Amino acid sequence: KNLQSINDVFVSCSDTLSACRLRSKMLAKQLDHVDMEIQREEEAGNVAAVSRLQAVSSRLYTELEREKELELRIALTLKQNLLEMWQIESEQGKYDSLREQLQKDEEELQMQYQEEKEVRIGKEKITALQAEGRRRTQEKREEEARREREERNKKILEDAKRNHEKAVCFLRQSMARIHEKNAKEEVKAQEHMERRIQAVLSLKTSITSNRERLQTLQILNKAKALEAKKEEMKMREAILAEGGNVIREIFLHKRQQEYEKKKEAFKEQQKSRKIEIVSRILQEKASILKQKKRWSPTKAIKAHCFVLLKVQVTEFCLKIAQATTKHETLYLQNFCSFPKVVAFSISLPQDVLWESGDEDTEREETLLVPEFPGLWSRQYDLHEVPKAEDPTRLAIREMRKKTAEKKMEELQTGILHKQIVPAREHKGCAFHSKPSCIHFKDFDVGQIYKKKILLTNTSYSVNYCRLVGISECLKDFISVHFDPPGKVSSGMSCEFLVTFKPMINEGLEGEVMFMAQTGSFSVPLKCTVKTCILALDKELVDFGSLVVGETISQTISLTNSGALGSRFR
Repeated sequence: KNLQSINDVFVSCSDTLSACRLRSKMLAKQLDHVDMEIQREEEAGNVAAVSRLQAVSSRLYTELEREKELELRIALTLKQNLLEMWQIESEQGKYDSLREQLQKDEEELQMQYQEEKEVRIGKEKITALQAEGRRRTQEKREEEARREREERNKKILEDAKRNHEKAVCFLRQSMARIHEKNAKEEVKAQEHMERRIQAVLSLKTSITSNRERLQTLQILNKAKALEAKKEEMKMREAILAEGGNVIREIFLHKRQQEYEKKKEAFKEQQKSRKIEIVSRILQEKASILKQKKRWSPTKAIKAHCFVLLKVQVTEFCLKIAQATTKHETLYLQNFCSFPKVVAFSISLPQDVLWESGDEDTEREETLLVPEFPGLWSRQYDLHEVPKAEDPTRLAIREMRKKTAEKKMEELQTGILHKQIVPAREHKGCAFHSKPSCIHFKDFDVGQIYKKKILLTNTSYSVNYCRLVGISECLKDFISVHFDPPGKVSSGMSCEFLVTFKPMINEGLEGEVMFMAQTGSFSVPLKCTVKTCILALDKELVDFGSLVVGETISQTISLTNSGALGSRFR
């Protein structure tokens, strides 16, 4: 290839050399002709023609010099090309023997490849036969496994039918209870709707009566809005005149106004709370004075202790409400919204009981609400003589009570029972929660979040379940409402409600712990704050091949998939 290209260059150079020589001969003839014309015009005395011909002569002379230089360069390149061509021909004579040897080696390599191909084909045939034998043995094994699986499935279906019949029975009972509950809720909802209708009618009458007042208030609000706009325009002009940031200053001014409004609202709330606490204290004192006239001395001591404790608590709340600094008001907001339970217990003789009649109605008006329901929430006649019951019923009731107490003691002391059914023993957790993890994510401080969790009995027989508690770090923020369902059949479910009241903007982790008849288990609980998750749609910005001076642009998208906003640069 190099030799052919050099031959082409050599031929083209020789053609250009011959053309250059022809042009130089033509230029020499033209120059001789112009010289003769110059001599003729000088003899005739024509100065203008002489000057013109001299210019033509100088131009032809420069062109002739240029053609001679070009002829010398072309001749030099011809010599170089001829030398290179001779060198290439000599090198080709050296490598002829090597080319022949390379062809022989390629033929031998091809023969070797052919032999290896035949050997490989033979090996593949042997492996194919072996694979066919393995496939047949595998099919036999799969057929045997399939038969065993069918027999096992038959047994499982029979067990499932029996369990299904039991579950249907329990489901009917639970559905009957649910229908009763729904009927009661419908009655309550209808009563609530009637009350709302009455409230709406009263509201409608009050709106019609106060329409003129509303119109005047709207006019006043419009006037206030116009004044606020005028003040904002004046402020904007003043800030522009001073050379400040208008948007920032207006934003700070609005923030200050909002803060003042919140501060005034908080002060009003403080006043209303103070008034409410004082009214409750006066109401409590009045009710105690009425009860002192009817009660015995021991009852008066008990009521007096309750009143003293309640007065101390209210005085403590009033002291907290008197905080006026900024930090104290913020702490008070958090304290008031945080759920706290203060319980007081006083030991008095058992013969001190509430009296029936008017005292019950007066007790409902007071603030002495017990933490747990007991004898004080029921009415009994102390002079009533119980009727005689059937001894067989008494024996059955006593036996049931003993078995229930025994089971409760086993659950409380942690005595566990293995669940063994024909040819199987249950292992692992007895209850499965849905969802498997209670996750409160992207929460706001001060809000209330609720989630309903379903617990399903995955063991092989009837089981019990009770709530043990929650992790220590969650007790101030998490509350669990769980009604023990009693006996839970296999495959049946019960539910519990988890309420989350965040007071700090921090992530929390813990678990809700339960105790079953087969052992303890827990449901993990996690609370995560709002986070910012930024991501780009491209990992590499590739512009590819470009031409110098070309401009190419590409767009990159930045996406925030989290719930928290963020600045970026």
